[in-house]
Amino acid sequence: MTHPFDLTGKSALVTGASRGLGKGFALALARAGADVVVTARKTADLAETVAGIEALGAKAWPVALDVRDKDSIESAVEAAWSAAGKLDILVNNAGCNVRKPALEVTWDDWNLILDTNLRGVFFVAQGVARRMVDRGYGRIINIGSVTCVNGYAGLAPYGASRGGTKQLTMSLADDWGKHGITVNCLAPGWFKTAQNAVMYEDEGWVEYLTDRIPLKRPGAPGDLDGTLVFLASDASAYMTGQTLLVDGGISVGAVKAVPAKPRDPA
Repeated sequence: MTHPFDLTGKSALVTGASRGLGKGFALALARAGADVVVTARKTADLAETVAGIEALGAKAWPVALDVRDKDSIESAVEAAWSAAGKLDILVNNAGCNVRKPALEVTWDDWNLILDTNLRGVFFVAQGVARRMVDRGYGRIINIGSVTCVNGYAGLAPYGASRGGTKQLTMSLADDWGKHGITVNCLAPGWFKTAQNAVMYEDEGWVEYLTDRIPLKRPGAPGDLDGTLVFLASDASAYMTGQTLLVDGGISVGAVKAVPAKPRDPA
């Protein structure tokens, strides 16, 4: 009997896979047995990811994709399907951020973030789902963040895009469930990536962040792998429309307890 977490024979598409979490997602799927199509705006940036996948014994195909461009999405999905022969799994990971106080956010900042993190997610999912429908099978994993459920200063458009991803996930799950397609959202907490690396240079901020996380550390490489493979596999066959937070517990809203005042002696 095949193990429910085994992805042998499955083909996946991972967007934004040249670095960071996306690269980790592609390698995690390959480690579980899947062949993987990986995308970035420039295919040359995918060389290291492709080499890593192939070193694990899986097949890898690099494809150019700009999720802000409709024609690019359509051609990339077609190229991915043609290369792999089918797509069983989509990891909708490509995203961006502009960190600014809300009063300083520009019209172009807003469009960049929402076009990438929300519109792009929808139209990539739509393009892949059109083909999944014909096969009656699919696993779509939209990558959100803890900002799907929590608000943070300086992240207004980003939080709006990620909150939208959570709602979009539920809508698509209802739309496509009858076709055998599950749609779920994997929402990481605070992980060090190229987008936020500068923040981790501030030791005071890292200490403040760590104190708010019940597990007392930011996310580390590998912390998302198990959840990703679960959502991509048949182990999650009866689960759809859900947002899974993998955040060390920061979303519980814990803060450092204020020491109790000593009582007066009796």
